Amino acid sequence: MEKILVVEDEPSIATLLKYNLEKSGFRVSTASDGQKGLEMAMEDRPDLMILDLMLPGMDGMDICKTLRQEKVDIPILMLTARDDEFDKVLGLELGADDYLTKPFSPREVVARVRAILRRTKSSAEQSVPVDQHAEPKLELGRLVIYPERYEALLDGEKIELTPKEFELLLYLANNEGKVLSRTQLLDAIWNYDFVGDSRIVDVHISNLREKIEEDTRRPLYIKTIRGFGYKMERP
Repeated sequence: MEKILVVEDEPSIATLLKYNLEKSGFRVSTASDGQKGLEMAMEDRPDLMILDLMLPGMDGMDICKTLRQEKVDIPILMLTARDDEFDKVLGLELGADDYLTKPFSPREVVARVRAILRRTKSSAEQSVPVDQHAEPKLELGRLVIYPERYEALLDGEKIELTPKEFELLLYLANNEGKVLSRTQLLDAIWNYDFVGDSRIVDVHISNLREKIEEDTRRPLYIKTIRGFGYKMERP
């Protein structure tokens, strides 16, 4: 049974989340302030964290940033009461895997949690040592992608990618040479309505470039096609 940590200071919302997640088969623990939430995440290592943006003591952005700096790769679903693109984008830049804007339906929370856990479970299951020469892979110069175990290597070294970053990288690689619009990428990688949030694609592209490009100002792999979108090229 997967463990979910809910860090939320509004008792009614925390109770609602706990009830619906437990009803859906998850084991749930809660924290009502940021510092306690961070401590529980570090000690208990839940399978996923639902993290409110505005918290007493330590806000969600700081928690997310601290966990990622400490190389703690717990998937994070961030909650925000603000319908503000800056908050959403900044949360993703700091390492959140997904976000929901309040008010939200419990059914949507459970659906998002399950989707994130499916991706991370697949990644973990495919990360066991195998014969790399016998499994499917995509090679683009010094970059090698193993779709079945959600791994990418650059010069033989594993690249630390979030599930969304890997999915985006794989989709670009599978469509090597094709110009893909932001809308196409949103539809393919974020399979729910993100109208007006194309900036999310730009954030993830920027994060990928930081991890695979020697010079992000002159990328060799992921090219920007001005006025259209992005294209993956083989150096």
